[in-house]
Amino acid sequence: MEVQLLVTCLADQLAPEVGEATVDLLERLGHRVRFPEAQTCCGQPAFNDGFSAEAAALAARTVEIFSAPAPVVVPSGSCATMIRHFYPGLLERGPHGPAARALAARTFELSEFLVRVLGRTDVGAGWSGRVTYHDSCHLLRELGVRDEPRRLLAGVAGVELVEMAYPEHCCGFGGAFAVKFPEVSSAILDPKVESIIATGADAVVANDTGCLLQLAGGLRRRGSTIRTLHLAEILASQASR
Repeated sequence: MEVQLLVTCLADQLAPEVGEATVDLLERLGHRVRFPEAQTCCGQPAFNDGFSAEAAALAARTVEIFSAPAPVVVPSGSCATMIRHFYPGLLERGPHGPAARALAARTFELSEFLVRVLGRTDVGAGWSGRVTYHDSCHLLRELGVRDEPRRLLAGVAGVELVEMAYPEHCCGFGGAFAVKFPEVSSAILDPKVESIIATGADAVVANDTGCLLQLAGGLRRRGSTIRTLHLAEILASQASR
């Protein structure tokens, strides 16, 4: 199957290993990965800050770039939510309306694509250590994806999954929220970091780069050596196989 990769701004600029791991994983499963090089931001930061016209322009551009009929895989619940839930409304009155609805219907977050579309929970991965999983807000609340990442982690040879207290609680990132309201963001982050440390995990895993950046900062400030890893990095690994 051919799939298209929307890598996301944060992964592209700050965590390219996430995009590389996603490609490695999908290719290992036998899929041809197409990466449209003209892709840019999906428009979510502008949309969240109330700049609807600017967000619509970026959405229209994304619709054009990902016009091929192949499924679009996104290693981010946040960006996948933007396309699935908000593109159709943003573009419904313009010429891109039908294409926006079509793109929304064939766009999937990575774990959702693996489990719901491909029917895979064992992807041949291996990684040795104890991990805990953080539910990112958009992935859980907007897309309803909770069990899929956990089922995939359970299928990784060598991984021990330990649930933190309140895994569904926000990490405080929220894109521009962490910049505009740093004190509130830190107050939300602190108990999340405490719950991660309490698990004794070697790594905390999440499906959104923004959450991972936020968690990494909080853990560093506590002097913790717990790693922050995207789910794609665990699933692409074959370390203990």
